[in-house]
Amino acid sequence: MRYFLELAYNGTDFGGWQKQDEVISVQAVLENKLSIILRNPIEIYGCGRTDTCVHASYFTAHFDNEAEVPSNLVYRLNGMLPKSIAVFSCRQVTDELHARFSAVARTYKYFITHVRNPFNLEMACFMLFKPNVEQMNEAAKLLLSHTEYRCFCKGKTPGDSYKCVVSKACWEETQDGLIFTVTANRFLRSMVRSMVGTMLKVGLGKMHLDQFKELLDSGNRNMVGKSAPPQGLYLVDVLYPDFEKSENLIPPPIV
Repeated sequence: MRYFLELAYNGTDFGGWQKQDEVISVQAVLENKLSIILRNPIEIYGCGRTDTCVHASYFTAHFDNEAEVPSNLVYRLNGMLPKSIAVFSCRQVTDELHARFSAVARTYKYFITHVRNPFNLEMACFMLFKPNVEQMNEAAKLLLSHTEYRCFCKGKTPGDSYKCVVSKACWEETQDGLIFTVTANRFLRSMVRSMVGTMLKVGLGKMHLDQFKELLDSGNRNMVGKSAPPQGLYLVDVLYPDFEKSENLIPPPIV
């Protein structure tokens, strides 16, 4: 039987979602605790791979188990997990529903704060200077007309496919900072942080819009700006055709 987990995690203390040698990952921690509770080796498949120190206010994963899981699994799991991981639900689904390959859209948000807050250092990117949001939104509009994002990908992708369909990309100002929201059917490695870092160059007057368009057309990664720090990035939504979210979820932070 296949089960879907809905969860959130603070990525500060993890080397990302995916299991890695000599690095603590969210996936490895969850598999360990589930294997203890269910008394057999459990392998989990996530909806994506977040990088080191990147957060998720909404994340999905699935695992298979021969027997029915106990009704209090979520309660027991949360009692064993570190405080930086919270599981909201565990539901049985059809065998065809895959956490990664069945997802049709994912949404990330990047939080920038202009207020130096010692209690928020690992949860948002502090930026002293205020960029031109109007110019950055003009750059964001250009993302919607492209499907090849090789320039924003760190390393190679399976099958050398760099195509993504970006359906939303916009910046908004808050009382204390900025939020960038981007939705796509898939994301490449470090794609969002590269996007943010390059658009910030536009907003700070270090890159013109025509140069940004040239970058997209060329696919030349050497032209992109420095990747934005990981602590400001959050996976906030994952969409499936036939899966209804739980109601007891937590919203991403407001900066």
